Amino acid sequence: MTDATAIPGFEEHFAEAKGCRLRYFVGGPPSGAPLVLVHGLGGCAANWVDTAPLLAARRRVLVPELPGHGGSTPLPAVPNLAVFADRVAAVAEREGMLPAAFVGHSLGGVVALRLALRRRNDVSALVLAAGAGISSTTRRAKYGLRILGIIGPRRLVAPWADSVADSPLLRYAVFGRWGAADPLILSRRAVDGFLEGTRLTSDSVSAARAVVSDDVRQELGELACPALVLWGARDNQLRLADGFEFARRLGAPLRVIADCGHLLIGERPDLCAEAIENFLG
Repeated sequence: MTDATAIPGFEEHFAEAKGCRLRYFVGGPPSGAPLVLVHGLGGCAANWVDTAPLLAARRRVLVPELPGHGGSTPLPAVPNLAVFADRVAAVAEREGMLPAAFVGHSLGGVVALRLALRRRNDVSALVLAAGAGISSTTRRAKYGLRILGIIGPRRLVAPWADSVADSPLLRYAVFGRWGAADPLILSRRAVDGFLEGTRLTSDSVSAARAVVSDDVRQELGELACPALVLWGARDNQLRLADGFEFARRLGAPLRVIADCGHLLIGERPDLCAEAIENFLG
């Protein structure tokens, strides 16, 4: 298995953030506009392994790992998503990267959204890439159990990422249905990156409980920064209807990427980066 903890061209860092030791990666020109990428449930920085370098061509990019994920230590308690948002903000502040644009995938989307609602002056723009926060709060227990059910089997095969990458059958078994619309389109680095997240995750249960209990829907009208909703047309985990609902409530544009599932940042990193760049300008 390749070293999926590394993002090409990025440097690994560790920092204490409000009682938690966070691992994060920084890349891109120091003078570039700051951009923060936040991964999803059971993920890690390597989920962005194909997207982050594209965005770092002209931006200063920070990729933190949430508490209990990747190389970051878990928190003793996770009562809500604000505790994640505050620690992401603490790392960005440490790096001198606030205010910044934020892109969040899945759980990372609602974490970034919570941060934008709590610290308006620190978030200049927001991109929700298949963001949680709509159906994840209306089908609470069912959603949480389903996501944890996905993480479990992937964790079992994570040590054999090379075998998964080499086998179309294993790709479909691991990433099909709830993950990628076409698992064969994932690069070897993306396969490694998504499996590395599940292997390293030390507390996905607390995160899952928080994402299904932290309902941001009634607060969406309070978002002060520009937003973009980015979704895979064939997302079976968080349906496209959620993307339309986010766009309606936020008054934000919706960009739908054809033939992509929930793992759109790994399926079509080129189109995701293009949409983000066009939005941020």
